[in-house]
Amino acid sequence: MRRNTPGVVRAEETIDVRVARAEGHDADRVIRVLEPLVTEERRGRLLEVIGRRLWSVAAVFDGPYDPHNGAAVVRTCEAFGVQRLHVVERPGTPFAMAHSVARGAEKWIDLVRHSGPATVLAWSREAGMPLVAADAAGELTPEDLRAMPRVAVVLGNEREGVREEIARACTGRVRVPMRGFVESLNVSVTAAILLQVATHGRPGDLDDRERRRLYARGLYLSVPHAEDVLGALR
Repeated sequence: MRRNTPGVVRAEETIDVRVARAEGHDADRVIRVLEPLVTEERRGRLLEVIGRRLWSVAAVFDGPYDPHNGAAVVRTCEAFGVQRLHVVERPGTPFAMAHSVARGAEKWIDLVRHSGPATVLAWSREAGMPLVAADAAGELTPEDLRAMPRVAVVLGNEREGVREEIARACTGRVRVPMRGFVESLNVSVTAAILLQVATHGRPGDLDDRERRRLYARGLYLSVPHAEDVLGALR
C-alpha cells in the first residue's frame, strides 16, 4: 500500500482526538461522572477486556514503512491484549497507518512514537523489558516467548529488518518455524503469530492505575458528547 493512498493517515493523525481529550481529564472524575451513563453490559465489557490487558508483553516496530503493515500490527496488538506498541521512526518516514485496516483498534492501545533507537532502548532498560527480535534465523521459537516473564517483540522494517543499534540490544532472536519453501513471512503476519503465542495463557497484569485510566477512556468513548457532559458538570 502506498503512503499517499486515500485513507492513510500520518503519525500525528493516528491518535483519535477523543482519546487525547479523555487522557486530559482526571480518570477518577471521568469514571464518577460517565459510568452511570453507560449500560451495565457496556461497563462489564470494558472491565472484562481491560482486565486481560498485558504490560508484560509489548511490541516494538522498527521503522515501519507500509501503512497496511503499520495498521495491521496496531490491530494485532489490540486483538491480543498488548497494551503498548513502540514505533521507532526513521528520518523522513513518519509512522503511517491505513484506517481501513486498523478499524479503530488504535483507540484502545497506547502507541508510543520514538524518533530514534535511543529512547526505546532507554525504555527497555528502565522497564526491565528484554528485547527479542523477530528473525528468520533466530535461535528461539515462539513458545520460548511464552515462558519469559517479560518480553518486547521487536519487528523490523519491511526491507531492512531491525537496525543494528537495536539488534545489538536484543537478548535473543525468535523465528517462526516454517515447512514450505518461503524463507520469511510478511511482518504483520509474523507479528500476529509471535504475539498470539507470547500472550497465550497470561493473566492480565496492568496495575490498578492503568486499568482505571483505560476504563475512563472506554467510558469517554462510549458516551456521546462526553466532553460536553464533563464540562457541564465541572
